[in-house]
Amino acid sequence: MNGFLIINKPKGMTSFAVVDTIHKLLKIKAGHAGTLDPMAEGVLIVLLGRATKSAKTFEASDKEYEAEITFGIETDSLDSSGKITSQKTADVKEEQLRRILSEFMGETEQIPPMISALKHKGVRLYKLARAGIEVEREPRKITISKLELLGFSGNKASIRVGCSKGTYIRSLCADIGTKLGCGAHMSKLTRTRSGEYSIDKAVTLENAIRFHNLGKLESLICPI
Repeated sequence: MNGFLIINKPKGMTSFAVVDTIHKLLKIKAGHAGTLDPMAEGVLIVLLGRATKSAKTFEASDKEYEAEITFGIETDSLDSSGKITSQKTADVKEEQLRRILSEFMGETEQIPPMISALKHKGVRLYKLARAGIEVEREPRKITISKLELLGFSGNKASIRVGCSKGTYIRSLCADIGTKLGCGAHMSKLTRTRSGEYSIDKAVTLENAIRFHNLGKLESLICPI
């Protein structure tokens, strides 16, 4: 089995745990192309056998997400999994929000969050963050090709984001809150597309296990 599975990762599960589950089922080498945080769900491409050599190609592709922003509350992780660091009254107007969103379109620079898998002198940033250490991070160039407002009510907004490799959606949500002057964090995230593979072509992990038990998992594997 050399190819890849398009999995709809469930909330509350790490990307590694998904890959490990598939690895134990098939007993072959497995990896993934682009980590999703435990709180996130959606498209996770699981690479099998020789396809693991294609990880960098998949990781370099553009991604698309749907996210929920909660205004007025900031967290140390920039998402709902972290500790609240600031709370303010959020009096955001839709017209104001649309204007701010337009400012993030195109090529820009983004500072990666401390709680991330990037390394500083060989140590993962999230490990430093857990030890209470914050280090300076170099801004990275990213491209936002799509940024649409899907819904807005009270102190929450839903957005659709099309972006380049290396974009942190929780950083984007926090930066939007900073520009609005009230702070914000990402409260939900779904990856709806990775490269050419959209969520409507993804299979749940539960169904992947069911197909395996029926001896039909190979029918779900896309060839290299």
